[in-house]
Amino acid sequence: MNTLAGRYEIIRQLGGGGFAVTFLARDNLQPSKPLCVVKQLRPNQSHPRVVEFFEKEAAILERLGQHPQIPRLLAHFSEREILYIVQEFIEGQDLSQEIIPGKPLSEDYATKLLQDILEVVSFIHSKGVVHRDIKPQNLMRRHRDGQIFLIDFGAVKELGSLMVNSQGEVYTSVVIGTSGYMPSEQKNGRPCLGSDVYAVGMTIIQALTGVVPSQLQEDPLTGEIIWRNKVQVGDHLAEVLTQMVRRHFSLRYCQASEALEALRLPPTILLNPSAKQIYFQEARSRAQQGQGTFSIFALKILESKRIELGLLEEEAQEIHEQVLQPYREYQQKLAEYEQALIDAVQHQHPFNATTQKDLQDYQQYLGLRQEDIAAIELRVFPQKPQQRKEQIQTEIFEFEFATLTAKSGFLDTKKTWEINRIRGVSKFFTENLNNGLVLEMVAIPGGQFMMGSPRDETERYHSESPQHLVTIQPFFLGKYPVTQSQWKAVAALERVNIQLNPEASHFKGANRPVEQVSWDEAMEFCARLAKETGKPYRLPTEAEWEYACRAGTTTPFCFGETITTDLANYNGKYSYDAGPKGEYRGQTTDVGTFPANPFGLYDMHGNTWEWCQDSWHKNYKGAPADGSVWMSDNHTRLLRGGSWNINPWNCRSAVRNCNARDNKYINVGFRVALG
Repeated sequence: MNTLAGRYEIIRQLGGGGFAVTFLARDNLQPSKPLCVVKQLRPNQSHPRVVEFFEKEAAILERLGQHPQIPRLLAHFSEREILYIVQEFIEGQDLSQEIIPGKPLSEDYATKLLQDILEVVSFIHSKGVVHRDIKPQNLMRRHRDGQIFLIDFGAVKELGSLMVNSQGEVYTSVVIGTSGYMPSEQKNGRPCLGSDVYAVGMTIIQALTGVVPSQLQEDPLTGEIIWRNKVQVGDHLAEVLTQMVRRHFSLRYCQASEALEALRLPPTILLNPSAKQIYFQEARSRAQQGQGTFSIFALKILESKRIELGLLEEEAQEIHEQVLQPYREYQQKLAEYEQALIDAVQHQHPFNATTQKDLQDYQQYLGLRQEDIAAIELRVFPQKPQQRKEQIQTEIFEFEFATLTAKSGFLDTKKTWEINRIRGVSKFFTENLNNGLVLEMVAIPGGQFMMGSPRDETERYHSESPQHLVTIQPFFLGKYPVTQSQWKAVAALERVNIQLNPEASHFKGANRPVEQVSWDEAMEFCARLAKETGKPYRLPTEAEWEYACRAGTTTPFCFGETITTDLANYNGKYSYDAGPKGEYRGQTTDVGTFPANPFGLYDMHGNTWEWCQDSWHKNYKGAPADGSVWMSDNHTRLLRGGSWNINPWNCRSAVRNCNARDNKYINVGFRVALG
């Protein structure tokens, strides 16, 4: 084999494995006879379905090669029933020549490298592609400018292991990836975007520690990687890396762009807390999640944390007592209140005015939460006939919503987009907060819709499937995301579970959406508002959110097939499908700046991601069909809608995102629901 396809002259072998052999070659049909890389694949059988799969993967590689950090696909062909791929030759060296066992590298080097890698991995994730084998050997640094390139995609290796069964189905029995860089779900044959996030994190940890991933210890109780004791590194970078390499994919960043955003955000804590402070915060968080108790799993995680921080068992136990004592005291108060109420009901019921006043004073003296009082009274008081719910009085409001219409240019060579503005009418009511400040709640009619994205929607993710029919009951949803002035007003109300920072936001402005709030804090906002108004305010379910965002549409955006920065606040440096590029504002904008959707809701695309009630699930298999909340035991919660710094395809109606419930970022807010 000296020349392939009559043009590619083989110079020497670069590498080889079980699935493919790589050669350095010269393209003799080009005037300059440039060097290129030829990959000879080794499929187990030359079946038409294997060739079909080969053609499909080559098309993906061609699209990915448009990125400046991925080698371009130059050709693909079959010769003598052997498959070949030809790619651009990158003159440089792979990072195994820089990341050397026993030689830790600086935090500055690691941070810059992490950013460079995440930028290109974010691109492939935006195309729905999982690399599956990110490691130093598959990262090249080009000699002439130091640019990092991502090479050797797992899909190409898989082509060399394909087989076809008797039913004509293409399959592989080989797991693609490298031990140490490959998380558990990938080992089990179920790689996801988060699998690449893990591999990138392990690569950077290797650079920082000088320890190859396979030699890092795992916590025997939790399975988490133990690495912080190997190197002194800043808290912000350490937190990002730790979340990248969490054992379960649901606890990691969902995709590379989320990790990149977290890396670029300024750390919210500038002080360096002591080991006891760090452990106290972890224990307090676990206690809050367990409502005053530590589950078996929480105790195992805390034990791992204790060992990592170097605390004595006595010190950890003392912190446990500090954290749990308020919950124990509160439970004693609840028990005291329930017994007193039982005694009072046996003596007199219904209560006269004096007893009722004493009861309220006693509740206030004990400092009980309204929801706990209601639960006890439900058990103790004789059941009354069900009363009719109080009807909320609504009013009509008019608004302007927009649609995008494509217009062909001269000789149909270029599309332009025309914004059509249409008058709409919906019902709403206002909730008075204070000093003339109101919360406007729009009535969302009940109905059915197809949740998720169709298979042919551009830039869709697997997490948006399968599409399924969902029935939604009527409810109310905030006309706008919660603003900073509304947040401040509710933060001033009596605490229900946790404290709220009235000045939480990074970008200041009374009418801008509040951001840098966690899911837990959004739930606290709803609880305080519910307690103050007597109405059951809450976060929307994920199904309710998408139903309200679509507002009867089936297109990628409620405005139509694409979106422009005249209609929403997102990163206009990028375009969606045939849509135009536009303005990148680099910050949040006042709510209501752009047209509404057909339901009269504003800022459903872009500005800030919005928390939903639900836990993260990797797809819709098993999702409820009635629009109810879908919870699981994981710590991760749903985000919807995209944000000011996100590309347009991640602002689509169907896009699903997630983050840990206690995380907070400058592009995450929420809106409230009722009903």
